[in-house]
Amino acid sequence: MSGRVLITAGASGVGFAMAEAFARDGWQVWIADVDGAALAAAPENWRKTEMSVTDESAVSALFSEIDATWGGLDALCANAGVAGPTAAVEDINLQDWQACVAVNLEGAFLAAKYAAPMMKAAGRGAIVVTSSTAGQYGYPYRAPYAAAKWAVVGLTKTLAMELGPHGVRANVICPGAVEGARMEGVLAREAAAKGMTRDQVYEGYASGTALGAFVEGRDVADMAAFLASDKARMISGQVIAVDGFTINPDPQL
Repeated sequence: MSGRVLITAGASGVGFAMAEAFARDGWQVWIADVDGAALAAAPENWRKTEMSVTDESAVSALFSEIDATWGGLDALCANAGVAGPTAAVEDINLQDWQACVAVNLEGAFLAAKYAAPMMKAAGRGAIVVTSSTAGQYGYPYRAPYAAAKWAVVGLTKTLAMELGPHGVRANVICPGAVEGARMEGVLAREAAAKGMTRDQVYEGYASGTALGAFVEGRDVADMAAFLASDKARMISGQVIAVDGFTINPDPQL
């Protein structure tokens, strides 16, 4: 199957890898991102929108444009996320908490809110939400991130229940530690918070998995493309980890 896919935070990292995977499978790709420079550098044949997933008016306008341009949407990858603060819970201020939850949870909600009517009208569609292994095990020193990533699991399971009768599926991907610039920032902050070196934190993450390695963006992207395809036509409401099998969520503790 090929079709029309929207990927939020699609201009870099895991989102960009998702866009490449869908494009290879023959899908029409539309990416949305806050990073205008990264959008400009993306392939010219992808449609692109610069926006924040927390701006409801921008999200509404994007879906109106998708409907006018494509006449519908076959898959949504609600992938936007931010790491949020790295600190003990008593040291996290409410503003930082709210900013993290807004992108990770409310961004997914808004994308699903506007995708659902289009998919229900078509009688088919697939929603893939990016959570994290933090949404399965918790995450020391990352309370807002873990809370939001747990919440998107509940949101997606509810979407699967609500939209299933209309032929629409919804699933969650929980990546483990993904190689890349975003994770490097996490490693640096966690090293500072825990009094460790970057390499010690890195090795702790890797050794906490059965496969002893970090995930690459393409690993997550391939799962997203599969879940959106007809090969996964009877898979809905599932939480699928792409993490090398986490056996110890935080070996440093």
